[in-house]
Amino acid sequence: MKRWPVAVLLVLVLAFLIRPMLFAPLLAPLAPVGAPVIYDRANLLSLTLAHLGLVAGAMVPATLMAVALGVFVQRPSGAAFLPLSRSLTGFGQTFPPVAVLALTVPVLGFGTWPTLLALFLYGLLPVFENTVAAFQGLPPSVVEAARGMGMTPRQRLWQVELPLALPLILDGVRTASVISLSTATIGSVVAARGLGEVIIAGLTSQNLAFVAQGGLLVAALAILLAQVFSIAGPKASRAGGTPRA
Repeated sequence: MKRWPVAVLLVLVLAFLIRPMLFAPLLAPLAPVGAPVIYDRANLLSLTLAHLGLVAGAMVPATLMAVALGVFVQRPSGAAFLPLSRSLTGFGQTFPPVAVLALTVPVLGFGTWPTLLALFLYGLLPVFENTVAAFQGLPPSVVEAARGMGMTPRQRLWQVELPLALPLILDGVRTASVISLSTATIGSVVAARGLGEVIIAGLTSQNLAFVAQGGLLVAALAILLAQVFSIAGPKASRAGGTPRA
């Protein structure tokens, strides 16, 4: 994707979040007669930041756990745990997020925590599988050269293997993050703050203007997030191409 459309999209998103009333004429045909056009029950900027906070709060621990588990099962001592690890990381994908929320609300209560747990479980599998694939695809000659230079297993991991595996790992994080960004909208059904609040308010009041602005904001954020990872990936690839000896 060219950079200038993404820059234009970023400017439009920021403009809408800071001065949403400027876009009211565009959304007015979607609103019922006499109903508000721009969502006015909460600040859209604060809802967007809360939405991104949910995604970050789930993806950071999910990434750390999935990468650690992926590295462990690629070590000789952990190879036997690969099938079990796949089952554990894939567990979250077997249940719809709504089902996870329904099961966890009685334990964790309403609000942020059930949504974070659902997003955490959903984010494990893509990162884990990409980590495993990245380590399985490492050039054997490079790994053997590092071993021949006298590097310890820890040195090989941090100075050779992880830098080379990083681009593919980031691709898994990108996939999981974009999925989480979209899935986080359902958190509003259990009172978690986010852009899902705008969409649900629009559906309950039959105000398509609310639905449109909530849905378009989520879609725009997903595109921008994917673009951030598309920029980070090549940089990680160039950095990983010259592991330190």
